[in-house]
Amino acid sequence: MSELEGRPLPGWYDDAKLGIFVHWTAAAVPAFAPIRDSPFDLAADGGWEEAMRCSPYTEWYWNSISIEGSPAAEHHARVHGGRPYDDFVAQFLAGHAGWQPEPWADLFQQAGARYVVLVTKHHDGVLLWPSETPNPHKERWASDRDLVGEMAAQVRERGMRFGTYYSGGLDWTFGGLPMTDFASMYTAIPQTEEYLAYADAHWRELIDRYRPDVLWNDIGYPAAGDLEGLFAEYYAAIPDGVVNNRFDWMAQTAGARHCDFVTPEYSTKGDLARKWESTRGIGTSFGFNREESDATYLAPDELVRMFIDIVAHGGNLLLNVGPTGDGVIPFAQAHRLLALGWWLRTNGDGIYGTRPWVRQTGTTGEGHDVRFTHSPVDDALNAIVCATPSGAVVELDVTPATGADVRLLGHAEAPLTWEATSGGARVTLPGRPAEAPALTLRITPAPVEP
Repeated sequence: MSELEGRPLPGWYDDAKLGIFVHWTAAAVPAFAPIRDSPFDLAADGGWEEAMRCSPYTEWYWNSISIEGSPAAEHHARVHGGRPYDDFVAQFLAGHAGWQPEPWADLFQQAGARYVVLVTKHHDGVLLWPSETPNPHKERWASDRDLVGEMAAQVRERGMRFGTYYSGGLDWTFGGLPMTDFASMYTAIPQTEEYLAYADAHWRELIDRYRPDVLWNDIGYPAAGDLEGLFAEYYAAIPDGVVNNRFDWMAQTAGARHCDFVTPEYSTKGDLARKWESTRGIGTSFGFNREESDATYLAPDELVRMFIDIVAHGGNLLLNVGPTGDGVIPFAQAHRLLALGWWLRTNGDGIYGTRPWVRQTGTTGEGHDVRFTHSPVDDALNAIVCATPSGAVVELDVTPATGADVRLLGHAEAPLTWEATSGGARVTLPGRPAEAPALTLRITPAPVEP
């Protein structure tokens, strides 16, 4: 067991609850993937060959068009005449001159995010910063502009934390195409001394240059890598930094190797005993997909309620945006972020800094779902009703202590009238509320339940 085991989770990360993931890659130029279920659901239903062949992730475009007969390969031949992926990289890099980081950072702040994780290199190997360790197999495979540094500065200027994603497990410029199933994806992880030195140099450069609050690796890492050494150097430089579980997914997820949090993808299932972070796109892809529409994105109400459920069960949400090839966040994605941020302006006290209560779920007398969070600073229970009550009364299946203060967030100037019932409590609201994804009743002190 590593000496890093037992390292306490930095409080800022557990308090933050909401992060924004940014997948901005050269694949956003062709911007195509079929609209399908997540790869994990596809694999469960039809095996990993089906998941790879019909991947809904546009950022996997280079691999998808390398699989004969795949929807992406057929689209590529029809629309792009089979042109090399290198052409998209050249177009992507040429467009960086006009990119503006300020609108992105403004939007993420308005969404209520407390941290931002930027993809600095995805599986296609294209770097979003001018590295001192250039790609040995591809010329002009990195941005001349320091997009990572500019984004970090704008994010931190607005009071958010900044993290870096790096695909340590896959880099298709070092080989591995096509990956047609899980086994071929695993064997595509480069194991050469050349690649290990390359990935190590990049991670250390990212740490030294940008001081990331989050190290977010993906897919895996060369087996010969000294991960404990890398983590120790990182924590020495950034004592309150956090590391995810995708450097050595199986060992880290099983608890046999150190990580600070685990990362279920397109899933809201996490373990209360361990810090977890749900990560997903607003739609079916991380990268921008021109096939998507408003109908394929999460509805604002659905997004808010999913987020509430994740937080109640001890998780964070790392919600992805996929900008277009020229660096514009689509309106439909921005709409969802702003809706989430607007809800958080009123209800954030029931989310930020909270911890799971003794139970996570409940129902109202009308049958509406309730999620519970606990605010330890003032020992308050937040009963978040995930619907709009039909009238001015809400019946909860929890009983406040005698004399407890019950307030509606957004109307906190006066306590609400409540009375105990045989099944909990009947709370009278200031009036019938307007339609909203959820409302939060704050009970102080928190009831004690067996």
